[in-house]
Amino acid sequence: MKRTGPTNPVLKQLILSLRKESTTLKAPLWDRVADDLEKPTRQRRVVNISCISRYTKPNETVVVPGKVLGSGVLAHSVVVAALSFSDGARERIEQAKGKALTIEQLLKLKPKAKDLKILG
Repeated sequence: MKRTGPTNPVLKQLILSLRKESTTLKAPLWDRVADDLEKPTRQRRVVNISCISRYTKPNETVVVPGKVLGSGVLAHSVVVAALSFSDGARERIEQAKGKALTIEQLLKLKPKAKDLKILG
């Protein structure tokens, strides 16, 4: 069967804008995130808060091309950008004095993709 990509028009637009920024700014990280977002939903990444806490340092910025779940404890403040968050994950990130952003918001804040880490 032919792979058609996502049918969600908002997600399609996000993937196009990530690819455009990747080529114009020569930032291959955005192209990698777009590749991950094009995968089927069942293959998309799911990351727990405990994993974010384990693999990050304070005040680091992380991109999750998928969903962030609220299992675990976040010990330090982190800026997390993801396609979606569970309610518990958003609460725990904000309790740790961190920020929960969408990928579009992070693309506007850090278009050059410098000092970003992909998790998942």
